Amino acid sequence: MSRRVTPTLLASALLMAGLVGCSADARKTEGWQAPAEPPPAAATPTPQVPSGTAPTSAFGVGVRQLKLNRDGRALPTTIWYPAAGKAGGAVKRSAAAAQGRFPVVMFSHGLTGRPEDYATLLTRWAAAGFVVAAPTFPHTSKGGDGNILDVLNQPADVSYALTQVLALDGKAGDGLRGRLATDRVGAAGHSAGGVTTIGLFTASRDERLDAGVVFAGTAVGVGTAFAGATAPQLFVHGELDEVVDYAAGKAAYDKVPWPKAMLSLPKGDHGRALLGDAKTLRVVSDTSVEFLRWSLYGDAEAKKRISTDATRNDIATFDNHL
Repeated sequence: MSRRVTPTLLASALLMAGLVGCSADARKTEGWQAPAEPPPAAATPTPQVPSGTAPTSAFGVGVRQLKLNRDGRALPTTIWYPAAGKAGGAVKRSAAAAQGRFPVVMFSHGLTGRPEDYATLLTRWAAAGFVVAAPTFPHTSKGGDGNILDVLNQPADVSYALTQVLALDGKAGDGLRGRLATDRVGAAGHSAGGVTTIGLFTASRDERLDAGVVFAGTAVGVGTAFAGATAPQLFVHGELDEVVDYAAGKAAYDKVPWPKAMLSLPKGDHGRALLGDAKTLRVVSDTSVEFLRWSLYGDAEAKKRISTDATRNDIATFDNHL
């Protein structure tokens, strides 16, 4: 399902939301509330992924690069994946993949960001049994021209990259051949990448997606008309976010018609939970891992652990409607 969004509306909305400052030197912006929208259409009551059991032991982590190009848009994509061998230690480039079939998570970086900025979080996901693919967007990444309007094109970039990543499962001679659970797919993103991720469940719905994780995101430009089959969502947002106002993220979360939860960080800013603060990062990573184990592996025991991880040490509060 696709809905048109005018570039003028997207530009003004993103500027109001402060997404032009996703980088560390962003200036504090005024709070912004998403405009009122009609209630979203009722979600199709289809089942989530079949029940299963997530791996109980950690994996080593491998990393590789995939050179992609969508109609002239270069999309080099970093892939972290469970690797054979001992868990822990350094990430190994082009390491042999571990045995098994692993769900896929597409990750979208923020403005002036790069996939490697999020490596600490994303390698934890890979070690837990997920293949994480993160494209570098041509205009909003570090070194790009900073064209904020290009966020409008990024959901299509992610969908294209997802198609290419899933194709590796059947590609003769590829290291990920037979290693991808192509029917268990999620999307995640931070800041402008959070906008991109919400767009994949609204204006640019990709029906292959079973779950989403939105870090410091908002629905400006992509709307909150969540559509398609049920896809559980986890929102993570700092209440002191100086770039994307907490209320804007909460407004998008409130519109989700599916099983959902919001991890709120009372002392969290726009990016420290993902990029620097170790104690907060542990809560965020553990909570998101258990959410992905439940939503993509169908692991009922993992669902029981989500609240425990989210509320550990009183670092965050947790609104749970999963």
